[in-house]
Amino acid sequence: MIVLGIETSCDETSVAFLEVNKTAKKSLKIKPLANTISSQIAIHQKYGGVVPKLACREHSENIDFVFSEAVKTAFPRIKNPQKVFDKIDCLAVTNRPGLEIALLIGVNFSRALSWCFDKPLVPVSHIEGHLLSFLLPAINQTIALPKKEEIFPAIALIVSGGHTLLVKVNDYGKYQVLGKTRDDAAGECFDKGARILGLSYPGGPIIAQLAQNYREKNKTNGDKNRKKLPSLPRPMLKTKDYDFSFSGLKTALLYSYQKLSKKEQKQLQEYFAFELEEAITDVLVEKTFKAVKNFPVKSIILGGGVVANLRLREKIGEKAKDFPSLKVFLPELKYCQDNALMIALAGALNYLQSSKKKDFNWQKIKVLANEIL
Repeated sequence: MIVLGIETSCDETSVAFLEVNKTAKKSLKIKPLANTISSQIAIHQKYGGVVPKLACREHSENIDFVFSEAVKTAFPRIKNPQKVFDKIDCLAVTNRPGLEIALLIGVNFSRALSWCFDKPLVPVSHIEGHLLSFLLPAINQTIALPKKEEIFPAIALIVSGGHTLLVKVNDYGKYQVLGKTRDDAAGECFDKGARILGLSYPGGPIIAQLAQNYREKNKTNGDKNRKKLPSLPRPMLKTKDYDFSFSGLKTALLYSYQKLSKKEQKQLQEYFAFELEEAITDVLVEKTFKAVKNFPVKSIILGGGVVANLRLREKIGEKAKDFPSLKVFLPELKYCQDNALMIALAGALNYLQSSKKKDFNWQKIKVLANEIL
């Protein structure tokens, strides 16, 4: 079975092809054939964040080209893109959550293809795509998916620019949201924190680099130096629930940084980047392992753009050592970014597990911008 995936939930236009086959033992093998992405970072950078109308315009202009490029990668011998649909078994498209006018581009594009070529169309949650991205291998690499009993039940931490949530995963498609952010997402806090520090968008990578610079310069006397400097709060770190809140952290950074002179701001920029990264990752790790302690699970799953943060990965790995039987599943760094391959995988699993395949009709697909899973 070959699945065409389409992703336009925010500021990446992506089209992917994924081959999925059942083995003799009824397990699944997957082989990514293409994962083409057109990023809009350069366009939104001067505004310090994603501008929905610009994102919509770029998706509209790019999606045909991105589709053609994905076809060339996956099926280099096919000269007429329409012939690709002789090989495709179903389509999968992100229909939730995200920017409504951006989602509409991908949904309408896939609806048209589904109608024209009479192929089933599976609606997919962007969050579910991130949750399953740890399963994805490199392009043209074939792997057998692990047995479900090796993974589930699991606690999934999904962290991106727009979402931060903890999910108890009982099986593919069986999700229980334990907690989510009450205001800013962790990725949003990185971006806004970077703006406060006078840094460019997106904030996550540059904050991480400056934080690492600070660590390397203060390997010997790091703790002593930090005691003399203002610390940032760890919001909701010890609350009994699994929710998050990062708006107060952003505000605390703003007030602490504004009190400094221009010279002090320049001198302490790396320190505040370090402290911001530590505060965000401390909260994410603490909440995740609180859920691990309170629920009998076999693994932790991480997904989303912020999971590319190496400090978060390091802290999760260190904390997991306290739980010898606990497995930690992380996506490859390239699959932390929004991409259509994760959408194709989620769509394939939903399609194969469904007993109502007639429901995967283009006429029934709607954009649900505010729904999570």
